[in-house]
Amino acid sequence: MQFRTLKDIIRLCEERSCSIAELMIVEQVKETGVQREEVIAQMAAYYEVMKEAVHRGIHEDTVSRSGLTGGDARKVYDYLNGGETVSGAYSTRAMSYALAVSEVNASMGRIIATPTAGSCGIIPGVFVSTQERFGWSDEQMVLGLFAAGAIGYVIANNSSISGAEGGCQAEVGSAIGMAAGAMVELRGGSPEQAMHAVGLALKNTLGLICDPVAGLVEIPCIVRNGLGAVNALAAADMGLAGVRSAIPSDEVVDVMLQVGRSMPSEHRETARGGLAQTPTGRKITEELRRRRENNGQ
Repeated sequence: MQFRTLKDIIRLCEERSCSIAELMIVEQVKETGVQREEVIAQMAAYYEVMKEAVHRGIHEDTVSRSGLTGGDARKVYDYLNGGETVSGAYSTRAMSYALAVSEVNASMGRIIATPTAGSCGIIPGVFVSTQERFGWSDEQMVLGLFAAGAIGYVIANNSSISGAEGGCQAEVGSAIGMAAGAMVELRGGSPEQAMHAVGLALKNTLGLICDPVAGLVEIPCIVRNGLGAVNALAAADMGLAGVRSAIPSDEVVDVMLQVGRSMPSEHRETARGGLAQTPTGRKITEELRRRRENNGQ
């Protein structure tokens, strides 16, 4: 790739008079040697999986194998259809869709890791709900995924998208930034506005720990996906409104790496700290352990 930073993306888009999505497509073709049509077709297939996961999570049973989670997406969806919501219909819909995909993941269904399984609900939640809202075509949404991919590429190569390495900020935080930047582009914002949205989104999740109860990608992961989708919409609106990240977005990415490295291991996907070690978290872990032992017998 000819870009390594978010600033590079802005510069190259301006020099080539192209979108972030087009920049990513061209660079991916060069990088992989795969034909443009095939690259786009593969991304389109990924988007189909995302839409299927949203539908399944809303309309089918998604109780996880552990029995800890499932059905919350449908609760939020039904709540949305029952009248006016506190956060507004559009935010609530994105939230329900993000929860849906995360619950599909927890129930061993098929999802696309965007950028990880632990954060798989945010981009589909934001993309599918906004597509319904604005009437965008699948082709437009696929271009949005390429824009998100360019942002994710920078974050992954300059910071981390791994909860074990950088905490939940690296997973949910990265997904929020990717979704926010892509939304700015889809709504006609400039590459510069998109990158400010990324910085604004990432700053909001700095220091977010990874503390899965019983080591499962369920509690609090699923709820964080739902709320992350709403954060992405908010960051996109800030970027489109002209709000700038006072700290350059690339510096925010660098700080995310520093913060992740400074986190104790208890807060990096080990289930030895945070919510996993609350009295209730320990009780859930022990109950699951006993259940597995009994099933083994």
